[in-house]
Amino acid sequence: MRRLSWMLLAALAAPVLAAPVEIKLWRHDTGDAEMSAGKAAAERFNRSQQRWRIRIEAIPQGSYTESITAASMVGQLPCIIAMDQPTVPNFAWAGHVRALDQLLPAAAVAPLLEGGRGTYKGRLYSVGQFDVVLALFARRSQLAALGVRVATIDRPYTAAEFHDILLKARQSGRYRFPLDLNGRFKGEWYSYAFAPWLQSAGADLIDRATYLRADGVLNSDAALEVGRYYGRLFKDKLVERNPADDRAFEQGRTLFHYTGSWKARDYSAQFGDDLVVMPPPDFGHGPKIGAASWQWGITRSCQHPDGAAAYLAFLISTPEMAAASRDTGLVPVSAESAALTEHYRPGGDWRIYFEFAKRYAVPRPATPAYPAMSAAFEKAMVDMRSGKDPAEALDEAVEATERNITRNNGYGFGAPGEGL
Repeated sequence: MRRLSWMLLAALAAPVLAAPVEIKLWRHDTGDAEMSAGKAAAERFNRSQQRWRIRIEAIPQGSYTESITAASMVGQLPCIIAMDQPTVPNFAWAGHVRALDQLLPAAAVAPLLEGGRGTYKGRLYSVGQFDVVLALFARRSQLAALGVRVATIDRPYTAAEFHDILLKARQSGRYRFPLDLNGRFKGEWYSYAFAPWLQSAGADLIDRATYLRADGVLNSDAALEVGRYYGRLFKDKLVERNPADDRAFEQGRTLFHYTGSWKARDYSAQFGDDLVVMPPPDFGHGPKIGAASWQWGITRSCQHPDGAAAYLAFLISTPEMAAASRDTGLVPVSAESAALTEHYRPGGDWRIYFEFAKRYAVPRPATPAYPAMSAAFEKAMVDMRSGKDPAEALDEAVEATERNITRNNGYGFGAPGEGL
């Protein structure tokens, strides 16, 4: 009996191991590779320590934003949410997510390329593991048959040269429409794909010094030249206005495909060494591409931001970014992580995509007005594709953008109406 009492006392005195604190994470439902990679990363983190446990909840992509908005209104957001990087300033302005500057170690953030960060008013609100990049795809044999050179990082096509090549390709009779611009895509594709043309010409969607003024920037002379160039592609029948499918390049019906590195795996498998990956055309200030994809942020309502931050720091560590790239094929956003991958390391067969991300990437404007701005620009591009005068189309986009900014009191940039 005495021995039993001592055993009971010893058991009561023994330290009690606390269960890990659960950190809930919301993400939108994506492709199998990304979902599997995300699950594997969470499992590795959970095994690596005993204090925190990540629990992932996947939400259908079509209702993801609505779910975030609804949950925020009733204080039911999880600790970590996935956000498309261009929307991060809007989430920050609305008070859904908190700044990460003091939560994440500076040494963990420092190696990230532009495509790995989301900011608002100079503060960091999100981080990501990967990016995708824009490129101009072609086949070496088809270019050679036309006597056309392969564009390189050192010698990209100028915009004028590219237009002449397209005319030559059409006049050859081999291509009814020599360029595919993803004419069936909608929404963010327009800003992601064609705002870099503006930036390459020295224009932009908005004045980034104040984030209050689009007039004189989006409808500047440089922007108008890009608009005319874009409209001429359709007028000259170099691009199909309303394509019936998305398979023109893979079926040999078009010479060039201007699209994202999400096609790298398929095109490499189909064309092998005949595939050439080239920079987008240079409109005067060097080729430009959009930066950043989906990223992670920590909500203001999170009760354990230190635990959430520990997971984000884990995700952007060099080994984890390399693992994510290997699992998904996407472009890692640090040189150190790229060096650990087969495809993106120096000398790797997809290294050029990493070089594009490093050299050409321009973040989309870091303002809560971006969704409205992007929608206005999409309408302008669709109108110009249909033959509308670029000056009229871009003036309308300027008016819609500035009206949205004024209606929202400048989104925290300066006094209402300032700069408009």
